[in-house]
Amino acid sequence: MAARSGRPRSVLRMRTVAGQVFLLQVAIVVLLVAAAIAALVLQSRAGSEREARNRSVAVAETFANSPGMEAALRSPDPTAILQPKAERARERSDVDFIVVLDTEGIRYTHPLPDRIGKQFVGNIRPALEGEVLVERITGTIGPLVQAVVPVQDARGRVIGLVSAGVTLDKVSGVSEDQFPLLFGAAAGVLLLAMGGTALVTRRLRRQTRGLGPAEMTRMYEHHDAVLHSVREGVLILGDDRRLVLANDEARRLLGLSQDVEGRSVGELGLDPRMSRLLGSGRIATDEIVPVGDRLLAVNQRTTDQEGGPPGTVATLRDTTELQDLTGRADLARERLRLLYDAGTEIGTTLDVLRTCEELAGFAVGRLADYVSVDLAEAVLRGEEPTSTGADVDMRRVAFAGPEGSALYPVGHPIRFTPRTRMGSGLGRGEAVLEEDLTAFSGWQLQDPQRAPMLVDAGMHSMIAVPLRARGVVLGVAMLWRAGTAEPFEEEDLSLVEELVARAAVSVDNARRYSREHTMAVTLQRSLLPRMLPEQDALDVAYRYRPAQAGLGGLGGVGGDWFDIIPLPGARVALVVGDVVGHGLHAAATMGRLRTAVHNFSSLDLPPDELLWHLDELVARIDRDETDERGEAGVTGATCVYAIYDPVSGRCSIARAGHLQPVIVHPDGSAEYADVPGGPPLGLGGMPFETLDVELAEGSRLVLYTDGLVEDRTREIDEGLELLRRALERHAELAPEEMCEQVLAGLVPERPRDDIALLVGRTRVLAGERVARWEVPADPAAVREVRAAVSRKLAEWDLQEAVFTAELILSELVTNAIRYAAGPIRVRLIRDRALICEVSDRSSTSPHLRQAAGTDEGGRGLFLVAQFADRWGTRYTGNGKVIWAELPLTPSGAALPDFPGL
Repeated sequence: MAARSGRPRSVLRMRTVAGQVFLLQVAIVVLLVAAAIAALVLQSRAGSEREARNRSVAVAETFANSPGMEAALRSPDPTAILQPKAERARERSDVDFIVVLDTEGIRYTHPLPDRIGKQFVGNIRPALEGEVLVERITGTIGPLVQAVVPVQDARGRVIGLVSAGVTLDKVSGVSEDQFPLLFGAAAGVLLLAMGGTALVTRRLRRQTRGLGPAEMTRMYEHHDAVLHSVREGVLILGDDRRLVLANDEARRLLGLSQDVEGRSVGELGLDPRMSRLLGSGRIATDEIVPVGDRLLAVNQRTTDQEGGPPGTVATLRDTTELQDLTGRADLARERLRLLYDAGTEIGTTLDVLRTCEELAGFAVGRLADYVSVDLAEAVLRGEEPTSTGADVDMRRVAFAGPEGSALYPVGHPIRFTPRTRMGSGLGRGEAVLEEDLTAFSGWQLQDPQRAPMLVDAGMHSMIAVPLRARGVVLGVAMLWRAGTAEPFEEEDLSLVEELVARAAVSVDNARRYSREHTMAVTLQRSLLPRMLPEQDALDVAYRYRPAQAGLGGLGGVGGDWFDIIPLPGARVALVVGDVVGHGLHAAATMGRLRTAVHNFSSLDLPPDELLWHLDELVARIDRDETDERGEAGVTGATCVYAIYDPVSGRCSIARAGHLQPVIVHPDGSAEYADVPGGPPLGLGGMPFETLDVELAEGSRLVLYTDGLVEDRTREIDEGLELLRRALERHAELAPEEMCEQVLAGLVPERPRDDIALLVGRTRVLAGERVARWEVPADPAAVREVRAAVSRKLAEWDLQEAVFTAELILSELVTNAIRYAAGPIRVRLIRDRALICEVSDRSSTSPHLRQAAGTDEGGRGLFLVAQFADRWGTRYTGNGKVIWAELPLTPSGAALPDFPGL
């Protein structure tokens, strides 16, 4: 129409594709410009406030820390010094004001001089506390951001404040300057889009309308050549289901003649299934249709889509060879899937017998009707097999298959004879395939009486594969097929060998792990207490449960430990610790720490000092081991140490990185003791603190390791709360029953970490079992002490111990009067032994020495050491205590034999 009317045709008419594309481009550009404007506005607002905050804080902090600020604030007239500086800084930094204040909020400076000396408007409390305060306010000059920073002297004290502020209008004009550039860029894009659309339109017009007859003919010839040269058959059928076109490949695949065009599908003489598919005209995608000895993949589509002529087009592709390859690929894929499943189902635990059972259970039904696994006796004991193959004592450890078979049952001992192929193959570590058991080709020599029974039961094929790992035969896996199952072939043998090889690695790993676990358990149990020591301060019960072997991760013996240590003065120490890691190293380290705690406790140190010495020891051990072997040391071990005194009922507790102990009160309530936390052992640099708490008689003190409350399925806080509730529920039980109930309620059947639990019920010595005296610093008072001790021992019906006790106390009191400072106190405690204590204010400890024959003194402590079972010195916060223990026997303390006297 435009051409006939003589008007030029516009390349951007909206009815054309080019015009519609142009409109779409315009819409997109407009949307992008609108989005950019919105983004710039939002960015301008956010950037303005951020710039104002940064500028005000920077100016305030710079002015507050400028040289001479402290001197100016302390001068008689700070305004005279600071006002000029503040104004110059304000003009150069492009802020609206810089105000210097005193600590009461009175202005020293201000851009308006009439406001100097008046109260600052704003919050200055955070700045007086040494913090930087930034706030957005609306003042007389409009919305602004002001910062208040402290001015500190050399000692860090706040001696003044500096406030700087800037209005938002002053920093908001940067983004608005970009609007002209944005609009210009949008106009340029629109012009480029218009020009590009015009060029593309002209080019398309030239390409579609400039073809002549020769070019069209050549295009058709090329199309026809391609159609008949491709190796894919093409059939075009009209709406009446008559053949319109068949290329050469279609004629070859279907056996069509040259004059078939125009015939109906039924007249082509095709295979019935192919004829039905083509005659139906339905859509098909890669549908496999057998034609003679070929398998054709057929794709069929309609031709009337997008205005085309009605009919269908079908493509044919010969997939006979591909199907064969696909079958073999499917077989290989199934075998890979089988091996993958075996990797996930075999070796799930580090348990030898369980791994063998998993192998048998996996193979039966998938590869064989019956599966048995036999292991060498040395492997079952966790040892390394010394010989391989035949003539090795083995035992059947796993069997899978229908019941009532003629095969050996689980637990039956087996020794393979080298006269059979299977026995000689085991000696070389090779697998054996018996395709036909009914031929009795020599396999029956292993058990001539049982072999006919196996054949009569229907077994006709067998594979025997050694379980071999690291060049050592651990055992043998035997697979049997019976009934109508296909006999084993060479391909089956390679698959079974791969399966058994993977299982053998798991069996060997389990064997080695079990051996190490057994050794570690044995070592650990030998290092832990075997029985409770005799003491009357606490009714103690304990439980120790090692981690379950074979679970992986945390599974295996760890370094948890505990101890009950009797101390002088009828006291007792409770210790629980945890060494990082698992295995032999952790168990050995635990033994070293336990021995160290025993040694330090013999020095009668308070809990915090003992942990400090233990921390120093661990740090030294770590340095030595790292220097020598480069291995991980002991750093990270935790420990809690508590000392209970039944005389006073007080308990002193300190901890190094360990969980808080629990105190269960006599009324049944339970709470965690607020013991100050210290770092784990070996880190150093931090002191330990002690909690002193008074425990009523009948209270329970509960110490434990993290394995009791930690679990992968819950948070540790939840585990701690569960422990507290469990202790409250069973608060009326004795310590033994309480331990059992707590473990039953919190610990899974197969724990992943070691667990140590220690429960002590407090006892308090009755007042009539303790006697105390104050002794004046007068040698004549020794006689009075002896008399008082004699009367008290007679009251306790301990007349046999009077002489020994008087002698020991006389020497100790005399030494205290002669060498120490008062006050001097004497205490007798009747416990399992008679405990004599003399305390004074001196921190000097006496030393035992061998006096010469001509010395007049020096034999006092020698006599004490000879008559007492034990004696020693305990330091306190205000002096020391020298103690000695005498046995309570029916005949009293026996006099020692002094040679030469």
